[in-house]
Amino acid sequence: MELIIGDKNYSSWSLRGWMMLAAWQLPFNERKLPLLTDAFYEELEQYNAAAKVPILVDGDVTVWDSLAICEYISEQHLQGRGWPEPPAARAQARAVAAEMHSGFSGVRGEMPMNCRAKRRITLSEQARKDIQRIDQLWQQLRQQYAAQGPWLFGQFSIADVMFAPVVFRFSTYLPYSDSGIALSELSQQYADNMTRHPAMQQWLHDALKENTTVEEDEAGEPVGG
Repeated sequence: MELIIGDKNYSSWSLRGWMMLAAWQLPFNERKLPLLTDAFYEELEQYNAAAKVPILVDGDVTVWDSLAICEYISEQHLQGRGWPEPPAARAQARAVAAEMHSGFSGVRGEMPMNCRAKRRITLSEQARKDIQRIDQLWQQLRQQYAAQGPWLFGQFSIADVMFAPVVFRFSTYLPYSDSGIALSELSQQYADNMTRHPAMQQWLHDALKENTTVEEDEAGEPVGG
């Protein structure tokens, strides 16, 4: 398999596709393109007119949406293990992943993923509501599935993959925002656990080595020296 991604420091959607492969230790070739350049769009249009990352190429199959990539990998390479096995938990996990995939526009717009930065921002009411909803979800799921393991549904799943960029976002902005918002204890434990995941650590290591800058994703003001 080949996965085409953007800059690791900024590309949250790329992280999702990459995490799905790396967390389950599936063999793949990574191909990174510089975001928002002419070469970026020209290269991607050879695979799909949407010209967005990530793109998964598996033989004669091309998949170009992060959640679709997760579904494909789960079905074709993990015997469905990307989702919880019990039907009720599986349905709940799909709903949670879909909510992340299509929602939380305040967090997306005001807190772009920027792994190597610590930034001070002013959050809108919409962003604060998004954060509170994510915190609520994480708390609820960790309480419900705590006995089955440390992840949102006990065992690691696509739901965790979909929230991986949010964990990096919260680390970059939440301690320095002027909103006074902090994660609940259970949610912070989950975020810390996600950060320690070997695949997350590898992504962060790679992101910290990059030196390109995407100005539109440099939200807020830098913190510290």
